[in-house]
Amino acid sequence: MRKFRSGGLAAAILLAALAPAIAVAQQPPANQPPQSVFGEQIDVRVVNVEVVVTDKQGNRVAGFTPADFRLKVDGKVVPIEYFNEVRGGSAIALAESPASTIKGLPSLAPGSPVGTSYLVFIDDFFSLAPRRDEVLRSLKDQLSRLGPDDRMAIVAFNGGSIEMLSSWSNSVRQLGMAIEKAIGEPAQGLTRFAELRSFESSRRLISGGPAFDTRQAFSQRLDIEEVEYAERLGAQTERVVSAATSTLRGFASPPGRKVMLLLAGGWPFSPADYVVNNPNRPILDRDLPRGDDIFRPLADTANRLGYTIYPLDVPGVESGASADASQAVPSVTGLNIREQEHEASLQWVAQQTGGRALLNALSRDALNTVESDTRSYYWLGFTPSWQGNDKRHKVEVDVTHPGFKVRAREDFLDLSRKGEVSMQVESAMLFGNAPDSVPLPMKLGTAAITGRREMEVPLALAIPTDAITFVPVNNKYTAELELRISAVDATGARAPVPVIPFTVTTATQPKAGTAIKYETRVKLRRMVHHLTVAVFDPLSGKILTAQTDVAPPPK
Repeated sequence: MRKFRSGGLAAAILLAALAPAIAVAQQPPANQPPQSVFGEQIDVRVVNVEVVVTDKQGNRVAGFTPADFRLKVDGKVVPIEYFNEVRGGSAIALAESPASTIKGLPSLAPGSPVGTSYLVFIDDFFSLAPRRDEVLRSLKDQLSRLGPDDRMAIVAFNGGSIEMLSSWSNSVRQLGMAIEKAIGEPAQGLTRFAELRSFESSRRLISGGPAFDTRQAFSQRLDIEEVEYAERLGAQTERVVSAATSTLRGFASPPGRKVMLLLAGGWPFSPADYVVNNPNRPILDRDLPRGDDIFRPLADTANRLGYTIYPLDVPGVESGASADASQAVPSVTGLNIREQEHEASLQWVAQQTGGRALLNALSRDALNTVESDTRSYYWLGFTPSWQGNDKRHKVEVDVTHPGFKVRAREDFLDLSRKGEVSMQVESAMLFGNAPDSVPLPMKLGTAAITGRREMEVPLALAIPTDAITFVPVNNKYTAELELRISAVDATGARAPVPVIPFTVTTATQPKAGTAIKYETRVKLRRMVHHLTVAVFDPLSGKILTAQTDVAPPPK
């Protein structure tokens, strides 16, 4: 499956001529430990499945026992090792079993409160500010719904970086101030809207009249302009979805029920269908990924960590090419295809994680709706036979009585150790720090022009020896490490993060307080970039990070 190109603007990272590492007798300049990343280390040994049971009228059904449920993994019935009913925010019954002591499963006595951790992710990249602010003000007005055992954290993503507006807090005042700050932040929905208008204007000029001429209206493949815009839109969607995914990883293990409120400003499920905007023109060229490819990392991470996602409809770019960005313009068929694309993305993410898509007016009543939806449910837990093979397993839950409807997450991912490390390290790189991370002294050399659009930047790292593990090998001391470099260019486009294994070797045991000098060169597009560098030590589990800006050399 081809991955999106970031509109041809993403930085291409090339590491060249890795220099030998040597010990340097100097103390790293940063003595203060960094703030920890928003959440905790990922440590998931069990799978929690929150189950909502309703009758034919949609009313919640209470009083079921483990015997009333059938839990299947990949079509095979598995035992329910942990069971609890939460009703009105309090535990009702606890099924005694040895599994109740396993890390990751809540141990709740009957009558004890079960709080909810609400993680709010604000998409400032696609959203139109007036629409976003309307949803945020409604959210602020509903903060009084938070119970004494609830908590909320708020982050915003502008296309280039994630800003934590509030870590976990139960203070209505503090959270209200964070939301007011979010309202004051610029939103880039008008830029996305301008890109859409530019594309459609170009199409009209090319066709010499209507947006689609007769021949094009029946074409089953995208033309060059359509492919280019679809790839750009897909890369932009992947960028914001990646930020939401990394946010989940950064808030991995809060207590109680885990919920993400996802304020999405118009993410197409199928960029190709969004671009075509014509249900009567079937596109056979499916080389561009669709929503289940784009949004799968978000759903996998949520299910892995036990989060239920409630996407909020914050209309943005799907409004079409009208001169008035606040008005939705139906297509010639009478259907707003682009709005349907947006809603399909939200509904898919909600369905995969056991949540609900809060569309239209429901997005203005988000906390009330979600609080009501998450106060009463059944909490089932089981311990898979973890294989660490990155295989996805289907989860099915039903009740043994007819006439009831069940809502729950649909699968879980058996993530490999390599996958877990990549999640952890890349999340730390996006946020700029990590739990128990160590500052990584870094020095840039003078950037040199190497091509019409390229530059090469020398990079020197001073890796503290106290943070990595050396092993005696052949009368020398060796550390096997991994280097990752993330580059974000001036447009916010992010290049894929390469994983470069490397070895450092010293003749003698490195002394405490010294550092390992490591040099390399990074090739980038000739524009301003923000670099994040991470060194990971698999033996100690330590992550060392550093960030800096790189400017192109003068012509």
